[in-house]
Amino acid sequence: MSAGPVGVGLIGAGVISDEYLRNLTSFPDLRVLRIADLDLTRAAAQAEKHGVPSTGSVAELLADPEVELVVNLTIPAAHVDVGLAALDAGKHVWAEKPLALDRESGRKLLAAAAEKGLRVASAPDTVLGPGMQTARRAIEDGLIGDARTALAIFQTPGPESWHPAPEFLFQTGGGPLLDMGPYYLTALVQLLGPIRRVTGAGGRARETRVIGSGPRAGTEFPVTVPTTVTALIDFERGGSAQLVLSFDSALRRTMLEVTGAQGAAVLPDPNTFDGTTLVHRIGADELVEVPADGHVSSRGTGVVELARAIRAGVPERASGELAYHVLDAMLAIDESIDTGERVTVESTVAIPPAIPAGWDPRASTL
Repeated sequence: MSAGPVGVGLIGAGVISDEYLRNLTSFPDLRVLRIADLDLTRAAAQAEKHGVPSTGSVAELLADPEVELVVNLTIPAAHVDVGLAALDAGKHVWAEKPLALDRESGRKLLAAAAEKGLRVASAPDTVLGPGMQTARRAIEDGLIGDARTALAIFQTPGPESWHPAPEFLFQTGGGPLLDMGPYYLTALVQLLGPIRRVTGAGGRARETRVIGSGPRAGTEFPVTVPTTVTALIDFERGGSAQLVLSFDSALRRTMLEVTGAQGAAVLPDPNTFDGTTLVHRIGADELVEVPADGHVSSRGTGVVELARAIRAGVPERASGELAYHVLDAMLAIDESIDTGERVTVESTVAIPPAIPAGWDPRASTL
């Protein structure tokens, strides 16, 4: 198909699928046709809840010629295998973060897409929300002068208190670095450019955690990755950022602050789509508020932006190349933690232009 709304199939009917489906089924430029999951009963329940016409196995979804774009919401360890299967079936792919768990498989996924003339794009799409995009346009317009440094902080006690199956968040592919790092690092790359090198430190406060909700509440499980990570990040075009990510803190805190020659901007939470930017200008007594200008939407925004890019034949903004660069940087931080040495990030990426003010995922454009 080369015109009209893009047919979508969703693989993975877990916790995050509710938020995706609420949005995807509301976008006129998409047709959500199928949901697949290893648990067929769970897939069927989500299809009925969100008015999706068909459900079944992954193989059935991939064989459907009307499905042009696969939304891959599987666990991180399955992201690449499911993505490759979708590409082999001739489908474009939207992947949940992280894109992959290692560089080799990430490059393999992108190479397969390029060979087949298909697209791979990836979460986080929070950077496409009006909160971050409005802040980005204001900074690029010189509101704080040339942006040179940043401070990014995410601190919580950890997700095991509310997530009914949190084990994967404390194993390879998880931890605050690979679970929350994509939100903060993608935002930093959008604002300060590609990352050149990193220096990391980290560890874990506890060797085990206990599930705090759901049918398995009280179950103890092992922790195998750092649960607090700090990093110093140097950017290709100059400038630096400090990053703190923790699942160990009783003090809950999120912060993304960018500083320039004329002031500092406190941006919205990178894990949200909306929010106001607060600007502290040197020599001024009053804050400047920059409210978000644009749509009110959430996860799935990147899917419709990808669909429109496919139809228009232009690059998508939440590209696989961007996600790979962020993955490369996260793995470099992890390597720096292990070796105690600064690590060069070998990849780079072209930063996509900001989304124009007034862009609306719920508009009918196809």
